[in-house]
Amino acid sequence: MNLLRTLKRTVAAGAVLLAAVSLQPTSAFAAPPPVVGGVRAAQGEFPFMVRLSMGCGGSLLTQQIVLTAAHCVSGSGNNTSITATAGVVDLQSPSAIRVRSTKVLQAPGYNGTGKDWALIKLAQPINLPTLKIANTTAFDSGTFTVAGWGAAREGGAQQRYLLKATVPFVSDASCRSSYPSLVAAEEICAGLPQGGVDTCQGDSGGPMFRRDNAGAWIQVGIVSWGEGCARPNLPGVYTQVSHFAAQITSAAAGL
Repeated sequence: MNLLRTLKRTVAAGAVLLAAVSLQPTSAFAAPPPVVGGVRAAQGEFPFMVRLSMGCGGSLLTQQIVLTAAHCVSGSGNNTSITATAGVVDLQSPSAIRVRSTKVLQAPGYNGTGKDWALIKLAQPINLPTLKIANTTAFDSGTFTVAGWGAAREGGAQQRYLLKATVPFVSDASCRSSYPSLVAAEEICAGLPQGGVDTCQGDSGGPMFRRDNAGAWIQVGIVSWGEGCARPNLPGVYTQVSHFAAQITSAAAGL
């Protein structure tokens, strides 16, 4: 895997960046200036959000199946080692719902480039609203919402509280100028040219979403990779859910 394809997963885990940063350019090997601030999500604002015990995020595709990133799991099959935490913005809340996994399905053919999606079946349903996935490219533009418990700065630690941010769509052509290895048919990019807002390590597998025509949330991306966090001209790269929607739906039905 090359330098540019830095997966947004970390053992230390950690939240979405939402901050003012210096706009001085950074090299591919230099850490950016520290980020500050953040916007905490309200309790119940994104009830479909899930935190996974390996240090990734996810979303409730159904009440018993979590959609996450392929790079967050280590293959397919029976798996009882993952704990999903849901129902709270505060991971330490006594109201948190915690359910163990029973099975994992990693995207067929996943090899570290593209196809970055996976499903985790839970031991029992979680009685919370689910997040529908986009099955058309009609929603793959505009402004998106991202949320997670990942690092609030590059190299930072896991966050206790769920943070949220908004990021604009970046065209494939523009994104490919930053990331020549972009798999344009399977990936979608979002971020500000000046940086400062991004998902980061520990947000992998979480959803990128927006409102549909009826005003309901719809998932258009899965946090996948990027170079560093919130660096200028280096947007976040997300699995393009609409490209895999039929395969995800079929796989979920078979779990």
